[in-house]
Amino acid sequence: MTEPGPPDVRTFLGSARTGWESWWARVLLDTRFVLAGVLVCLPTVAVLSVSCLFISPKAVSSVLVNPKALPSLILALGTSLVLLALLTGPQTTLQRWRLRVLRGVVVTPADDGQAAGPRPSGTRALFRPVRLLASRITWRQLAYHLLAAPAAALGGLLVVALWLAGTAAASAYAWAWAVPGGDRTSQVGYPADATGLTVGGLILLLLAMLTSRTVARLDAGAALALLGPTRAQLAKRVENLTESRAGLADAADAERRRIERDLHDGAQQRLVSLAINLGLARATLTDLPEEVCQVLDAAHLEAKEAIAELRDLARGLHPAVLDDRGLDAALSGVAARSPVPVRLRVDLPRRPSPTVEAVAYFVVSEALANVTKHARASRVEVTVGSVSDLLRVSVTDDGVGGADAARGTGLAGLRRRVGSVDGRLLVSSPLGGPTVITAELPCGR
Repeated sequence: MTEPGPPDVRTFLGSARTGWESWWARVLLDTRFVLAGVLVCLPTVAVLSVSCLFISPKAVSSVLVNPKALPSLILALGTSLVLLALLTGPQTTLQRWRLRVLRGVVVTPADDGQAAGPRPSGTRALFRPVRLLASRITWRQLAYHLLAAPAAALGGLLVVALWLAGTAAASAYAWAWAVPGGDRTSQVGYPADATGLTVGGLILLLLAMLTSRTVARLDAGAALALLGPTRAQLAKRVENLTESRAGLADAADAERRRIERDLHDGAQQRLVSLAINLGLARATLTDLPEEVCQVLDAAHLEAKEAIAELRDLARGLHPAVLDDRGLDAALSGVAARSPVPVRLRVDLPRRPSPTVEAVAYFVVSEALANVTKHARASRVEVTVGSVSDLLRVSVTDDGVGGADAARGTGLAGLRRRVGSVDGRLLVSSPLGGPTVITAELPCGR
């Protein structure tokens, strides 16, 4: 066996170069992101600046002296709020675009049921600012545009200042030839001053990189918190997705049952009839040549094998006994067909839903198949019971152990099947055994 040699210098330099380029690319992306935030924030800043001209401390103090100026102050304040509310939608769209394109962060729109629907027209359009101001989404977005976005814009301006100052200071030696007056490097004290400026400039450049990354992270976090859906809305979406996935699982299970019935009532019955006719022909037509009898025997055997394969296929899709007699009878059939002795215990006070029942059946069936193929076990114990609102299925064997869902498709497929009904699959299989596979399936729905 060849001993590993020292690391290749070219490989090391190539990886270092790749890492540096990746880090530098992230710095440039962060800087571009915060600079874009400064530009996107300009309309809001402009409205706030104009509002400050009318709603200044002097104007407020004048209201205390002259109450007749109060309507003008209220009008200016209301106009500012309306303008900010009207800018909220376009500004939010721009901010989401900036986050998606420059940061790779997708902020899904929030919806509280008030801002949804078609754009109002006619006289209803006059009430659009009032509806926007009454929307909870608008106030969350205004909090971002009035607080977080200006703060991020200030951070972007700080980044620009650090980049400019750092670049100017770090290139102090270049200014010796760029500034009119000849070469200054020979002047007394200039080399020391230029060295100090260069070191200070490099420090400022490093601060600019760190500041841009910090501002970008804070800005993205604030946008996710204020421009996206709330926790309640996210929980509602998760609930809807869970219900949709459960509906898909039920539909898929119903489709498997339909296919099993079609195979049983259609193709399987035709094959059985064909096998019976071939058997009758072989038994009654005794005066046929030997070659014809051999062909009939082969066809009869093929028909019986096709019936067995089709029956196994239908059972794999959805066993009919599961619908007719329940989980206990279906698992009893699986245990009886297992080459390894199986001890089965099923204790269920009531039948779960058909989808959960089917998942439990396939968990036991696949687990017993894995035991037969890999475990080299002498016995298996299958226990099915209910704990609170959970249907718990446990398959234990005394085999060699070492089962790992990450290394095989069988357990991984079981985990996906269990997860389709929001269940959980636990596998304990140390080397030397025993192996315990436990599926916990919610049966409350």
